Amino acid sequence: MTKLSALLCVHNEEQRLHACLAALSFCDEIIVVADRCSDGSEAIARQYGARVVSGIFPIEGARKHAGLARCTGDWVLELDADEGVSPAFAREVRETISRADAADWYQTPIDNYIGDQLVRHGWGGSFGTSSAARLFRSGVKSWKSERVHPGAKLDGVYGGRLKEPLRHMVDEDIGDMFARLSRYTALRAQDLVDSGKIKSIPDDAFRGVRRFFKCYVSRKGYRERDLGFLISLMAGLYPILSNLRAREILRSRARDTAKMPPSAPLPLRRAEAATQ
Repeated sequence: MTKLSALLCVHNEEQRLHACLAALSFCDEIIVVADRCSDGSEAIARQYGARVVSGIFPIEGARKHAGLARCTGDWVLELDADEGVSPAFAREVRETISRADAADWYQTPIDNYIGDQLVRHGWGGSFGTSSAARLFRSGVKSWKSERVHPGAKLDGVYGGRLKEPLRHMVDEDIGDMFARLSRYTALRAQDLVDSGKIKSIPDDAFRGVRRFFKCYVSRKGYRERDLGFLISLMAGLYPILSNLRAREILRSRARDTAKMPPSAPLPLRRAEAATQ
């Protein structure tokens, strides 16, 4: 029988983890990467028989690779703690990976909820997605070394899109959306500083306008009324806010460097002193 691993990376998710793990009994093993957890997340994961990888993983790509290294399944299903699966989704996954002609990876549709409202349109621009490559054979997927939304590389044959969606509880309300934008742009700013790839403000402002237009018009965010406009706006703000926060980090570092006292000269060695 084809073995399926479920992979989750969590940080203080005890409020959501029960519901997520309870629905994963169709998987043969569960790997939970506990990143700096100070709540009951690790204990809950072990209650469901998960193997827990504990540690400090500020880089999301490294976090995922740490979990992937512990997966022993032929296939991997990648999830977040705020996502849930239905019985129909579980059946489709098992049927897909058991086929003799199965491809190497599949896109998974995602139903995104804000509170109890399903929001289908407008997602994109690093602020959300309605589809992602979450089901793949072991060794097929790898991630870049980035703090937030690391780029992924997928090898092998693409098998198309599953029919059944994951259920994603994105935010509780508009306040949560703003908090998430702040958190994402802070992490992205650190990635920009580390990479040295900070673009000009006009460049990122133009990117923001294009992202807003793409999410609101091309991806039909307008059909979601107020929430669609807000999602599109935040997708547009993401690059420029990340840019500005990266510049703020650089200014702060420059001020700290300027405040440092000059280094004292090293004492002369005896032989050098004798020649003075």
